[in-house]
Amino acid sequence: MMAFIGLGSNLQQPKQQVLKALQSLNNLPETNLLQNSALYQSAALTLPDSAPQNDYINAVARLDTLLSAEQLLIHLQAIENAQGRVRTEKWGARTLDLDILLYGDETVASENLTIPHAQLKFRNFVIHPLFEIAGDINIPGLGSLAQLAEQTGWTGLSKIQMD
Repeated sequence: MMAFIGLGSNLQQPKQQVLKALQSLNNLPETNLLQNSALYQSAALTLPDSAPQNDYINAVARLDTLLSAEQLLIHLQAIENAQGRVRTEKWGARTLDLDILLYGDETVASENLTIPHAQLKFRNFVIHPLFEIAGDINIPGLGSLAQLAEQTGWTGLSKIQMD
């Protein structure tokens, strides 16, 4: 199954966190990392009255996996935990955030998982990296990724060098 994973970090050397996570994705069982986007820097989304945060480093990865969506989620959370992820507050700063954006053409609405990702259409730091590696796809319930990318601005978002 083709799956797209959103990666983000804004703590403890965010660029290195994202690059390490890409390596970990490539080592998942029954899974191949086929492609990843460039890295992007984005302004942090925060809740009202929350402390300011560092900018995020983001990317999107394309996987081919035999894991179910739920199994994939468990492995992604294990990678997050291994890289020091602590869940203290919604939209809080984090060492690593891995989200299943798309899982084939499937839609999932369970207690633990929503696919396509519920906030995908609102997040330029997901739309533009996803468009970079899969510009011709349609997103279940949302339509053409190309149209979403055209409608989504670049405010607070910039492509950065991998080096």
